[in-house]
Amino acid sequence: MTTVSGDFDLTMDELRGVARFVAESAEAALPVFAEEHPEDPRPRAALAAAWEFVEGAPRTRLQRVTSLDAHRAAKQAGTEAARLAARAAGDAAASAYLHPIARATQVGHILRAAASAARITELRAGDDPEAGLRAITEARARATPVLVDVLRRYPPAPTGRSRVAALMSLLDADLRRMP
Repeated sequence: MTTVSGDFDLTMDELRGVARFVAESAEAALPVFAEEHPEDPRPRAALAAAWEFVEGAPRTRLQRVTSLDAHRAAKQAGTEAARLAARAAGDAAASAYLHPIARATQVGHILRAAASAARITELRAGDDPEAGLRAITEARARATPVLVDVLRRYPPAPTGRSRVAALMSLLDADLRRMP
């Protein structure tokens, strides 16, 4: 079993568990980007690279390159929802390279895609915060014990001013309270 070391250890199986959660979150959001930019394959390619890793392929340059490409697509997207969807796909590919360093910023690599998907849900429901809270509840239900164990190795999510940051902090706190 390959282990990545830093402030603590992460096994490849643990990384795959995290990447699965992030990829599931991004997959739910990806159609929003595709509706606005059907000709842009970058987020779709990033999500495919994430799934390759989740399904057992080694981490390679593919995840890094497609992640950066999806984040570039996010910067070029015309709406907040499309931007968040592309960024979530980039986060999915990047999650294969989660760093085992005890910094709160690393929590974003675990939970930002789910928070972004929740924000997209809010936007599509007329900016209804209750819709976002329901999406956070659904994300919490998808969290595996492995994901929660890995998350607890990091400090709590940093607070931020954006709605995505608020949703991410809420999900982080909910997951840390799980038995």
